[in-house]
Amino acid sequence: MKIAIIGYGGMGNNHKKYIIQRLNDSDYPEKLEIAGVYDIDPARKAFAAELGLKNFDSADEIWKDDSIKIVLIATPNDLHLPYVLKAAECGKNIIVEKPAALSSEETEKMYEAAAKAGVVFSPHQNRRWDDDYLTVRNIYEKQTVGKVYRIESRVMGSNGIPGAWRRVERQGGGMMLDWGVHLIDQMLQFVHSPVKSVYCDYSYIAGEEVDDGFDLEVKFEDGLIYRIVVDTNTFIELPRWQVYGMDGTATITNWRRDNVEGKVVRCIQRVDDKLEGVNAGNGFTKTMAARRSETVEEFPPEIVRGDKNAFYRNFMDAVIKGVPTIVRKEEVLRVFKIMELAKKSARENRVITEKV
Repeated sequence: MKIAIIGYGGMGNNHKKYIIQRLNDSDYPEKLEIAGVYDIDPARKAFAAELGLKNFDSADEIWKDDSIKIVLIATPNDLHLPYVLKAAECGKNIIVEKPAALSSEETEKMYEAAAKAGVVFSPHQNRRWDDDYLTVRNIYEKQTVGKVYRIESRVMGSNGIPGAWRRVERQGGGMMLDWGVHLIDQMLQFVHSPVKSVYCDYSYIAGEEVDDGFDLEVKFEDGLIYRIVVDTNTFIELPRWQVYGMDGTATITNWRRDNVEGKVVRCIQRVDDKLEGVNAGNGFTKTMAARRSETVEEFPPEIVRGDKNAFYRNFMDAVIKGVPTIVRKEEVLRVFKIMELAKKSARENRVITEKV
């Protein structure tokens, strides 16, 4: 099955280098052949040629080639909509990089066009298969630390906003659209309670026209508080995840692929009648003193490994067999709704109370 890649920047190349190659190296019966790539940047065209890939001179070549059944769109975000609409019109099945569009309205148009044309359409929400996320989801669902009442999800770095176009608002730049779309999608995958309220603060430390980070707090009707922090100017990383339960706490510190690390501390004796206080700062405290080791147990989290080929395998099954896509329309639109409420909250500096 032939696939063409439109936009051969970092993400376009990653699809070729990692995901498509891994799928073709697996025992999945259908293979993907890259028909070629289309990019307007001479440097990226030269890079594609070095890899032995065909360079299309225009997108029209792709639209007219009936042997190409799938188009992968990895352009700047503002170009997703016109390419998706044209691909659907030409009968191509479509994978679009996240975020699918710049708004929920644009995303609706994409799904409508795909449905009208009878083609498969899916945004690439690949971080549903991150090992660290699946490990935290497992802790939450199994109540490893008891009933969870707070989750903190952080992505932090010190390299600023990546890429040229990601600094431009009209092109869909900023970290909410870059990382927020992933982290909110993860949140909504394992928290099934309706959203009760949203509060968000955007960061503009770098002085760009787009956000270089944000701090989002979402409250759910079941009482769970979920905080998402993205920061591009942090030189000491905090844990990727913190999970607070009634009976303990879990943390994930290293979230690198195949090397997820963390720990779980669970209470085995709630009341400690032998607790000794500590001199802290300019005072004394028992409340914040460390627990004695006899009252808790510490162990590594059960690491859950994600299927790195799951998205593509499902997409191909959707094209060949007609099965539903694993990234569903209602899920994508719900993520956009949260992002839009977050933007409104930041702009108006207030909590937005709205059921989502």
